[in-house]
Amino acid sequence: MKIFVVEDERQLCDDIAEDLELERYTVERCYDGLEAWERILVESYDLVILDLNLPGMDGLDILRAVRREKPEQRVLILSARSTLADRVAGLDLGADDYLTKPFALEELEARVRALLRRDFASRDTALVVGPLTLDTQRREISAEGLPLSLTRKEFGILEYLMLRAGQAVSQEELLEHIWEADSNPFSHAVRMHISSLRKKLRTALGYDPIVTKIGQGYRLEVRT
Repeated sequence: MKIFVVEDERQLCDDIAEDLELERYTVERCYDGLEAWERILVESYDLVILDLNLPGMDGLDILRAVRREKPEQRVLILSARSTLADRVAGLDLGADDYLTKPFALEELEARVRALLRRDFASRDTALVVGPLTLDTQRREISAEGLPLSLTRKEFGILEYLMLRAGQAVSQEELLEHIWEADSNPFSHAVRMHISSLRKKLRTALGYDPIVTKIGQGYRLEVRT
């Protein structure tokens, strides 16, 4: 899952990003409102964490523009504007959640998990595809009931393939959702991490569940 943190307090922004990266999310950060809006327009994010008091472009203006141009984009407002009127305004403009400062990182993590779980068909905290189980709350994956140790990028790839099990996922789509915006689209990074992931899955399952479809990308096909 790819998260975009927009916060002009650089230390706070960096702290949030580093905390979420420890939770195995791919995180980009931005300290300016106008730059953030330009990146939201061209990049694909599973969640935007948005401050309101931003230089360049106010957070509420960004939210209005997001709802006009990318209505499906999930947005969590993170702001020191804590009055009831502020919260109501943010939610009425289309924010998916509103968290006021100061806040605990543990609560932010919980709200992020809740918003991202909307990709699942149920509110269960587990995503199960055959012998693979992903705990969306603990950010852990097991194969045949045994823990599977993965790097952050491997975790992100497998999570994305599990969310789209049976569907072909292109290398470009993986780059958009799991790598940072400035990643080189012509690098071999995706193939290298897919290769490493395949080896671990083959060891855990006895076969390789990732099928390469020429011209289409990768598809997760597990045996039941």
